[in-house]
Formats: sequence, C-alpha cells, structure tokens
Amino acid sequence: MRSRFDEQLAQLNNMLIEMGALIERAILMTTQALTEQDSEIAIQVIDLDEEVDQKEKDIEAFCLKLLLQQQPVASDLRLISACLKMITDMERIADQASDISEISIMMAANGNQANGASPTMQHIPEMADATIKMVTWSIDAFVKKDIELAKTVVKHDDVVDRLFDTVKYELIELIQNYQINGELAIDLIMIAKYFERIGDHAVNIAEWVAFSITGKHVRFFPELAGKRPWEEVIS
Repeated sequence: MRSRFDEQLAQLNNMLIEMGALIERAILMTTQALTEQDSEIAIQVIDLDEEVDQKEKDIEAFCLKLLLQQQPVASDLRLISACLKMITDMERIADQASDISEISIMMAANGNQANGASPTMQHIPEMADATIKMVTWSIDAFVKKDIELAKTVVKHDDVVDRLFDTVKYELIELIQNYQINGELAIDLIMIAKYFERIGDHAVNIAEWVAFSITGKHVRFFPELAGKRPWEEVIS
C-alpha cells in the first residue's frame, strides 16, 4: 500500500516538473515576442496558457484523489497541500506571461516600437531572466526538498524589485523629456509590473516549499528579513 502511494507522490512530482517547464517556456517566449516584436510567438504564449490551465486542473484532481483515497497525514498531507497551493501561483505566472504577450501584440499593431525605449528595453529582459531563475529554483527546491534553495528564491526577489524600480524611474524620465509617448510608457510599465508579479508568485511557491519541508509556512525568512517569526501551521 505504501509503495503504491510513493509511486503516486513521484508521479505528482513529475506533473509539477512538467507544469514548471511550461511556465518557464512561457516566460522565455513572451520575452522573445516582446523584444523581437513577434506577434506569432506572442499568440503561441497565449495558447500555451490554456495548456497550463489544463495542467493545473489535472494536478488539482490528482491531489484530491490522493487526499480521498490515501487519507495522508503529517508530512504527506503537507506535501499534497503545498502542491495545491503551488499550482495556483504557477497558473498565475502563465496568465501574466499571456498578459504580457497580449500587450506585445497591441504594441505591434499600433506601431509602438518598444526597442525605442532604450535603456528600459535592456532592463525588462533582465527582469524576465531573473524571474525565470526564480521559477526554476522554486520548482527545483520542491523536487529536491532543498530549503536553502527556497531561501535563495526569496533573496532573488530583491533583484526583480530593483529592476522594476529602475524601469519605472527611467520611464518617468523619458516622459518628462518627451522622449516617449504616453501609451508606450504605460504599456512598458504594465509589462514590468507583470514580471515583478511573476517574481512574487515564485516567492509564494518557495514559501510553500518551506511549508512542505518543515511544516511551517514562512511569510518572511527571519534570517533574510527579520520581520516575522516562523509561523507554525501543521506540525
């Protein structure tokens, strides 16, 4: 009986890895669509979002099946509960990649050349690269049960936040100097905000990884932020 359950947990791990690979691909493709002004790639990202949505439903159904059939307790219950929380954030990441792609398509249709907003268009791909790392690390932390890697994700969110502030202030300066039209500036700040939110979702995933490993949900790691203690949820 236990060996069968272990096989199902391994299958759950694989399903999460597959979903993680899809959202990594979505971020990469939406960045390419934006920088290359390629609407065809952007449309592919929007289609990919539907595939991620289906993955979320499949994993959710699988987790509920495990809860009903196996009635897990302690660490097994934490693991499955964490998975149910993680896939929500993963699905939102795909949604935000799709949102960025939709903006890219509108920008191309309106003739707004994002590459003309240099150096802002150097920093937005940097944000994308940082968020891809965070997503990859958070999934790896779950698979490897690596609490230190989960902490690395939380630390790296500062990189994304700093890049967002950089983009914001660059756009303000461009507007003040009449070097960019208002519509393009709004589009770019929305794109940067979506990438910043992707980073936040990766942090959420890392926090649920910590919960699955330790039985404690961490809003802030005390050694990183020193603002809140570890909160006991399920022991």
